[in-house]
Order: sequence, then structure tokens, then C-alpha cells
Amino acid sequence: MKYNFDEFVNRRGTYSMKWDGGDMIKEFGLTERYDEDTIPLFTADMDLPVPQPLVDALHKTVDHRIFGYSVFPEEYYTAIQRWFETRHGWKIAKEEIVYSPGTVHALNVAVKALTSEGDGIIIQRPVYPPFTSAIEGNGRKVVNNAMVKGEDGQYGIDFEDFEEKAKDEKTTMFVLCHPHNPTGRVFTKEELARMAEICHRHDVVIVADEIHGDLIRKDQVFVPMAKATEFTDKLITFTAINKTFNVAGLHCTNVIISNEDLRATFATEMGMQLPSPFAVSALISVYNDGEDWLEQLKDYIDCTMQMVKDYMAQHMPEVKVVIPEGTYVMWLDFSGYNISAKEIHDRIFNKANVLLEDGNMFGEEGEMYQRICIPSPRPLIQEALERISREFEDLSKKQPVEEQAAK
Repeated sequence: MKYNFDEFVNRRGTYSMKWDGGDMIKEFGLTERYDEDTIPLFTADMDLPVPQPLVDALHKTVDHRIFGYSVFPEEYYTAIQRWFETRHGWKIAKEEIVYSPGTVHALNVAVKALTSEGDGIIIQRPVYPPFTSAIEGNGRKVVNNAMVKGEDGQYGIDFEDFEEKAKDEKTTMFVLCHPHNPTGRVFTKEELARMAEICHRHDVVIVADEIHGDLIRKDQVFVPMAKATEFTDKLITFTAINKTFNVAGLHCTNVIISNEDLRATFATEMGMQLPSPFAVSALISVYNDGEDWLEQLKDYIDCTMQMVKDYMAQHMPEVKVVIPEGTYVMWLDFSGYNISAKEIHDRIFNKANVLLEDGNMFGEEGEMYQRICIPSPRPLIQEALERISREFEDLSKKQPVEEQAAK
């Protein structure tokens, strides 16, 4: 079927953290202003309706009228196996799959199970803030292999620094974000293999968070870390339907671990986790019947990203915008305005009343950036951009439309 992603579905009054969680969001310190006029584009949570087969599957689950303790049927595992083999050429054995109610929860489990207090854990800032929380909150130390921004605006890896930090005997784990959030890099097979080889030589466990791996641009190829290297003995991969199919509220992450001993250690720390019947029916439906919706979604996201880039070029040319290779977040560089990060925040969050995420949440490397999550109806994104651009008009040197066209 054809999906209309321009349709606005009102989420207020539906227990949405994004649209109803103003008090909590302010308590977290994300913003000073949140009211009925706020446009929240700060979290990786789509405002787009899910695939119809998923709706049908959940209706069937509801119609049963009993929601007791649930188990994983064989169909659950075969759906996962088919999805990853068909889309990524990755053959996953049933016994390699460990369920977790969430990716951040799984990361905390991995840190506690496979490292010791005081150990160093490599991350690549600017990066998803819960990586830092999982490390420091469990008494471990962040070891930052900062991403390096190239002249084209894309980010790369400082491999010399990576190896220098991996070889430290106190460094025991590397948490990879792939595709990288917030920069949107989809690492090449060669980059992945090189990182894996370095970790192998220095006995460093790799935790690969690949939950955005289905959300890549049409001209990109996503290679799972498990397919990029032969060194998978100390590799843990996080997969999920949450981001791909907009079901974060159903809590369904699957952790893939091929090494039996590593898997046993992780699973023991995880403890017994039973799914809700909704998580089970959701995964089976989307992995079996959600591909058509996903391809339409990717087209829509690609066009929205181009719209954002074109709008900024015309109305806010000081903002440097690079379309990311993967994810549905965009990493906007506001440094061209030569104003403080505090003033950038005030103009966007308080005056424009648009809720993004301050770049410094992802590390000091993001000081002059804002992260925007764009999987919402395009008219809503357009309104947010117009509000923001009005608050920067006194600083902007707008370029004529014909000059933009020439570029």
C-alpha cells in the first residue's frame, strides 16, 4: 500500500514523552520552555504512522484479550534470521540471539558484565549521550577517540589515536555507534575491519550499536561489523526494530553474540527477560511484512533531508549542513554565526520554541552544533525551520535563489 507520511497524527494526550513530557523534559535540563506551541524534534522518535501489517498484528493481539507472560515462538527467531540474511547477507544462528527490553539497558548490562570498575571504554565523540552515562554511571572511564571532521563536512576516524588508546591495558571495551549518531557516518567495510583488527590485537571487546542500520540513504551500503571482520569472538551487536519501525514504546532489542562464553556471561548479567506479547507480534509482522513501508519511509526521509539542506542554504547559509549517510538525524553546524552556544540555544529553544538537542550533550566536540530529528511530516519540519530562520534573520546573509540554483 501507499503511505502518506505528510499526514499529521496528533500525539498529544497519548502519553508521548516527546509531546506530553514537557515537565520531565524541563527537569532533564533540555529546555527552559515547553508549552502547547512547542515543536519537539529532539528525540529519535518518529511522528509517522507505522506499517499497516504491524497495526493489524497488534489488533489481533489486543483482540485476544489476555496479555500474560509471553515466550519467543520459533517464528520470532526465523523472522530475525530472514531479515538480516536477506538485507545484509548476515546468517545468525538462533542460539546467538539474546533479548533485551532496550538498547541502553543492554549497553549497561554489557559494561557491567564484561568490564571492571576503573576500566577504560572507548567511544567516539560526538556521540549518543547514554554511551557516556553507561560508562561513567557504572564506575568506568570514558576514553574518547574523537571523530575527525573533514573538509567535506563528513567525519572520519583517527586510527592512530584509536590504536594508542586501545593498546592501553586499562582499556577493555570499545562501544561503536554504527551508523554513527549524531554525525550520520556509515562506516565502510575497510574502516570497520581496521577497528576490529586493532581491538583483536589488544584484547578489547567490541559492542556495536547498529540499531539505525536499516535507516541509510539510498546510495549507501550498510555492512554490519559482524560481516566486516573475521574477528567476531569478542563482538556483541545490538539490533532492534525500535528505530526502523517507530516502535520504541514496545521495547524490543535483540543482542547478537556468537561466542558462547561471552553470551553466557552477558545473559547471566541480563537475567531472565520476558517480552510483552505486543513486542513479539510486532517484530514478526515488521520483519516479515514491513519492507515495502521501510523503502517508502527511506525515500521520504531522503527528500526531507534534502529539503532541510536546501532551506538552510537559502535562508540560513551560515549553517553548515551535510546530508548524513545514515540515521534520520541531522547535525547542524551553527558556528558560522560567531555567537555563543548559549545564544544559539536561546534563539532556537526559547524564542522559536523549537526543541532540538544542544550539540554539547554529545561531547565538547558538538559545542556549536544542534541535532535535529527529522522523521516527522514535512509540513511540521518546514514550520520548525521557518520559526528558527526568523530568529536568526538579523544575523543571516541570505543568498538569492538564483545563486543557490547555480550551486
